[in-house]
Amino acid sequence: MPTSRSFASPSAMNRRLFLTATGALSLGAALSACGGDSGGSSASAKPVGQADIDKAMKTPTELTFWTWVPNIAKEVALFEKKYPAVKVKIVNAGQGTPQYTKLRTALKAGSGAPDMVQIEYQAIPTFTITDSLLDLRPYGASALKGQFVDWTWGQVSGSDGEVWAIPQDTGPMGMLYRQDIFHEHGIEVPKTWDEFAAAARKLHKADPDVYLTNLAANQPAAWHGLQWQAGAKPYVTSGDDITISVDDAVSRKLGAYWGELAKEGVIGVEPDFTDSWYAALNKGKYATWITAAWGPVFLSGSAKSTAGKWRAAPLPQWDTAKPSSGNWGGSTTAVIRSAKNPIAAAVFAQFLNTDPASAKMFATEQFFFPATKALLTDAAFVGDTPTFYGGQKVNQVFADISSTVNSSFQWPPFLDQAATDWTETVGKSLADRTDTVRALGTWQSRLTTYAKDQGFTVKGS
Repeated sequence: MPTSRSFASPSAMNRRLFLTATGALSLGAALSACGGDSGGSSASAKPVGQADIDKAMKTPTELTFWTWVPNIAKEVALFEKKYPAVKVKIVNAGQGTPQYTKLRTALKAGSGAPDMVQIEYQAIPTFTITDSLLDLRPYGASALKGQFVDWTWGQVSGSDGEVWAIPQDTGPMGMLYRQDIFHEHGIEVPKTWDEFAAAARKLHKADPDVYLTNLAANQPAAWHGLQWQAGAKPYVTSGDDITISVDDAVSRKLGAYWGELAKEGVIGVEPDFTDSWYAALNKGKYATWITAAWGPVFLSGSAKSTAGKWRAAPLPQWDTAKPSSGNWGGSTTAVIRSAKNPIAAAVFAQFLNTDPASAKMFATEQFFFPATKALLTDAAFVGDTPTFYGGQKVNQVFADISSTVNSSFQWPPFLDQAATDWTETVGKSLADRTDTVRALGTWQSRLTTYAKDQGFTVKGS
């Protein structure tokens, strides 16, 4: 589950979704249509031909795959059935930050790194900056672009067109709300953030034991998602140059908005994914949860006593004429440059996330929210009507939201530091109900100092 340092969405249990994966581009066709380079310099790489692909996939090979996904052996078995010469050893090296720490250690040591690795979108720059990931263009990845939601492809692509990973799942952000509490207090589903603030004040005044929402003071992932929705560009990296703008005008607008609601005491700020937070959701302390597409199924297993009372809606908007959302969570499959059989590793990364049976399995076994357009338009998937949400087509709500996620948002190459500094500055200001706008300036200063110490040329907001 998410922590203050990890942006991973929580593992889900007792989930129920029904979907049928539709056809995907054949890997043979995709691999034959490749172009670009395999590593750092685009001038040095050549497309991999079909004869080389065929040879690689018939050469006895054992690949090592680091992943935290439960029961992923079922998807891997599909790959091994199609390519029996290639065996995949699955290793759970931890989820999120623990895995990345081990990976950095192995890369630095020059031994012990996997061939393929599960990696979240926001962690990709951390490893591309060290030239650790294989550019998948020569292996056909570019031909897969059209299968995925546009913004996800932007998350796995480099500034020169490199393809650093293949999308697997996503977390477009929306709002889950208690319809019964809204009805009891005459609250309409807020379409704007101004309406949301007014509803927060109205609800808490009417019932001091109930808050419209909780903005967790330990959750930098949610804050980044809200920045994303608002159109902020907190990190823009080009080589060794980085622009850090975590306290620009957009971010200060967010800081003033949420900081004021926190200081007024009309929203909660307790840590999320704790026993007290789960209890609060079950007893109706919070009337909404600002979450991601994995949230609906997670909530149905964590707040069972509230079944039938929740509904889903898009996030309130800053500009209703330009609907927008951010993303929280989701991951990819990347290939390490030192992979012993890079062709087989690249084929695996693509197969795992585009093969129809494998993609369907991720949605029905692990209940990941899809990254592919095929699944997000599949009638069975978007037409599902879970009773926990009163028969609402919740998947359709989040599928529609996914199309509004901005494609230009970037992550820094030092995400762990950004998350730690946020928690100790902005998060602390929310928890203490103090000046969040001032805390943004402190966050900016700390990140700027850190980036310079790491050798970056830093520009600020």
